[in-house]
Amino acid sequence: MIPFVGRIDEVEQAAWLKQLSTLLPEETIVAFSLLSDVEKSQCDVAIVANPDPQELMQLPNLKWVHSVWAGVDRMVDELTMMPFTIVRLIDPELAKTMSEAVLAWTMYLHRGMPFYRQQQCEKTWYQRAMVTPQERRVGVLGLGALGQVSATRLVDNGFYVSGWSRTAKSFEGVPCYCGEEGLDALLEDSDILICLLPLTDSTRGLLNHERLALLPNGAMLINFARGPIVDEMALLEHLDNGHLDHAVLDVFAQEPLPTSHRFWSHPKVTVLPHISAPTNPVSASQIVAKAIRHYRANGFIPEGVNASLGY
Repeated sequence: MIPFVGRIDEVEQAAWLKQLSTLLPEETIVAFSLLSDVEKSQCDVAIVANPDPQELMQLPNLKWVHSVWAGVDRMVDELTMMPFTIVRLIDPELAKTMSEAVLAWTMYLHRGMPFYRQQQCEKTWYQRAMVTPQERRVGVLGLGALGQVSATRLVDNGFYVSGWSRTAKSFEGVPCYCGEEGLDALLEDSDILICLLPLTDSTRGLLNHERLALLPNGAMLINFARGPIVDEMALLEHLDNGHLDHAVLDVFAQEPLPTSHRFWSHPKVTVLPHISAPTNPVSASQIVAKAIRHYRANGFIPEGVNASLGY
């Protein structure tokens, strides 16, 4: 018996259950709410999607959980103790989807789409000077699975790309920075800054007023990571005073974004409803099913989240 534990609506949960059950016909996969107390005591693995930690604590013999999402920061934050391994989704399809969004919205900024949209509203005919991709410096914060694929896709499209991560990384075609000094250097060298970092204690509020000030005048920001990494009030100040030219925001400190928030109406902000890299249920279910089969065959649990790092 494998419970599906998640705070998602019934329609979405039913779709996951159907997909997973098709791929694992030898297993019985059910919603957590349908488990008896005896069945709860027998579960050693669970499949999760933003689970309620109180429900997970009702599974006393749980050895590990496999998330159907890449982000597990909320789960890590909410669990006061972690007696089991948390395995997050690492899906090459998700990385491809994210790289597509990164390229699309980088192009949106690179080719001045917000500017021309505003011109249309004002019925103004004016052609800006062309900037080539080679002249556009793009900085990528976060060089994990998503960041590396996204950075490579930008390089393949002619952009000058550099990257930053917590620890030293190296891959072809992208100068890589790390550490505090490396972060400052990357910010100072980024016309377009793309945030793909996980949310951890060390990245929360990372892009504060001082660090945003290091970006060149007229720089632009894309945040496809987590809202709390960016200080929203500091970002608004830099947009208002003209230091930053535009921000494409897909994630926010509070979601859905409150209707009263200034981002909705700000002329220098593009608001997206957390759509940059949705999980593909088909490919994600295949990865989860493969991991559970390996576990049943030889007891192997995939590499889990480092609780101290948050990812």
